Amino acid sequence: MDNKTTRRKFVQQTSLVTGGLMAAPFLSNANFFSGSAGTIKVALIGCGGRGTGAAIQALSTKQNVQLVAMADAFKDRLDSCYKSITGNLAESGIDKSRVDVPEERKFVGFDAYEKAIPLADVVILTSTPGFRPIHFEAAVKQNKHVFMEKPVATDPAGIKKVLDIAEIAKQKKLNVVVGLQRRYQNSYRELYKRKDLIGDITSAQAWWNNDGVWVKERQPGQTEMEYQMRNWYYFNWLCGDHIVEQHVHNIDVINWFKGGYPVKAQGLGGRQVRTDKKYGEIYDHHFVEFHYADGSIMNSQCRHIPRTMSKVDELIIGTKGKIYGDAAVIKDNKGNTLFAFDKKGENNPYQAEHDELFAAIAKGEYKFADAEHGAKSTLTGIIGRMATYSGQVIDFEKALNSGISLMPQEYSFSATPPIVPDADGNYPIATPGKTKYF
Repeated sequence: MDNKTTRRKFVQQTSLVTGGLMAAPFLSNANFFSGSAGTIKVALIGCGGRGTGAAIQALSTKQNVQLVAMADAFKDRLDSCYKSITGNLAESGIDKSRVDVPEERKFVGFDAYEKAIPLADVVILTSTPGFRPIHFEAAVKQNKHVFMEKPVATDPAGIKKVLDIAEIAKQKKLNVVVGLQRRYQNSYRELYKRKDLIGDITSAQAWWNNDGVWVKERQPGQTEMEYQMRNWYYFNWLCGDHIVEQHVHNIDVINWFKGGYPVKAQGLGGRQVRTDKKYGEIYDHHFVEFHYADGSIMNSQCRHIPRTMSKVDELIIGTKGKIYGDAAVIKDNKGNTLFAFDKKGENNPYQAEHDELFAAIAKGEYKFADAEHGAKSTLTGIIGRMATYSGQVIDFEKALNSGISLMPQEYSFSATPPIVPDADGNYPIATPGKTKYF
């Protein structure tokens, strides 16, 4: 599902943390859904492929969940999503009464999220990643529980916003689940319980190497803003590059098992094969050394090049042995198996995210605060991108507090995006040794 991800957009710019939100009174449980026999109303913000999947997964839980509102920048995306959801109800064993989204609760445009969020108890945020911080802020401000897809931002300013809002969500006891689904996968959870079998972690390897994803061709009559929104994967303000958008999964596994985040990163990357103007500004390969405070190093590689080795996995190396992520095996340094997960016990982690979230909400429990680790693992990918683009050594804390923002000043289809092509239609590409951040 992640490989073929499609998310959508919208929104209006807000400050990093608005004074109004910081000053807003924390409402009592009577002011928002905190557990009852009543219906848990859901709004879907972002109606691409991932949004469609997430909505079906929410509706597939055991709780009394009902989709009541949908929002997207594009009407055709919203209509397609609605058709897909309603068309799969019977196959998924979902009662049709669980979808109650009449035309007046289908909202389109950059500000569509503002109209959908107030109608729900839980908000599913699956638009393109660049808009995640603004949507998250709006949801928490209105006291909504949240499921939001990874990555949670595309730039340091967005990460700072998410971290600030995450603290407010904790104070309000709002459950927040981030779609880093390995944390909800049985095999990875069992490996994590036994990570001490390998002793102290000294190094790690993380891979997301495959052919790449879709391309949306430019259509006649499109403004530059609409074109970039449609072809969002290839523009950093919307996607963050594939080291952030996809490879964040593997990066997060290493951070999770390490119990911390890198202090700095350095690496290399480029556009060797994916060079056409339709690929916007992102690279097709990255290789990054992430250095942790204890001296351990994660070597991270991600590549989008057809007909090359495909691998999406993690290897964690300790003083006493190794953890093999996808295989779900732990071995000592002599190759003896210390633990092997029985794959018969594997679950669907995408579904588990929603099962656990909605079960907690229905019981009135506060159990999930994923936004912080989601933000810091996303920032790990961002500093990796900054390192490969510039050739500089990028400090984690310095980047976090840099205020660097990729987002536009205005959100409309007639507005100018943050990056524009030259007269030949080519976009400026980061060049190591010339591109600088600090």
